[in-house]
Amino acid sequence: MSKTHLGHRARKRFGQNFLHDTMVIDAIVDAINPQNDEQLVEIGPGLAALTEPVTERIDHLTVVELDRDLADRLEQHPFLQHKLTVHRGDALKTDFRQFQSDSSKLRVFGNLPYNISTPIIFHLLDQLDAIQDMHFMLQKEVVDRLAAEPGSKTYGRLSVSVQQACAVEPVLTVPAGAFTPPPKVESAVVRLTPYSEPPHPVHDRKTLQQLCLVAFNQRRKTIRNNLKQHIPAEQLEALGIDPGARPETLSVADYCRLANWYYEQQGDL
Repeated sequence: MSKTHLGHRARKRFGQNFLHDTMVIDAIVDAINPQNDEQLVEIGPGLAALTEPVTERIDHLTVVELDRDLADRLEQHPFLQHKLTVHRGDALKTDFRQFQSDSSKLRVFGNLPYNISTPIIFHLLDQLDAIQDMHFMLQKEVVDRLAAEPGSKTYGRLSVSVQQACAVEPVLTVPAGAFTPPPKVESAVVRLTPYSEPPHPVHDRKTLQQLCLVAFNQRRKTIRNNLKQHIPAEQLEALGIDPGARPETLSVADYCRLANWYYEQQGDL
């Protein structure tokens, strides 16, 4: 299989792998289930593998594209140009609230470049007040981390930070052969639905994320060791947490209690 697809060469620096399997594409669009009265935003439309079938179902779509060649191609596309608003820019630096034309929330989706998928998710966690749901194609390993339960090797900062804010639902697994060029890993699609009222509220999500970064930094050490600069062992016990526990055994609720206590005492980490 040639590395060019519709005359466009996949660029390593953008982490581009283009989706071409129509059955997989249809399954993803069905999972998103776009409706005409909704505000949809696609991150990284690339060669429009998802863009085209989504715009067959709705009249307007906003896309965020960093690659100038691809943005040009979308703006000049004979069928799509009248249905698309192309925002040229880096999704990591984009304020998604600007795409809201009224009070209704955004439905965000995309086949995210593997090298920036986690930072994009953290960036969107800061803007959840504007988001109804998110559907992303990611490395399967990242979806496993998003959905991981306490006690598993894949459970960590990403699991806790996202599960505090969103319901996480793996939707389907996508084989490497569905892409050009085929990546060396399996992919999967996940649905993230922000809670209107999180089961474990936090005062400040940044504090939770920073606390998890410190807590999971050395997974083999105890939570007492990893957090000793920030939370004394007796305070861990007072919050109902065993200081001798490993970081991956603590629940999302445990980390939220720790983050809230820390925020009340200290402010930012």
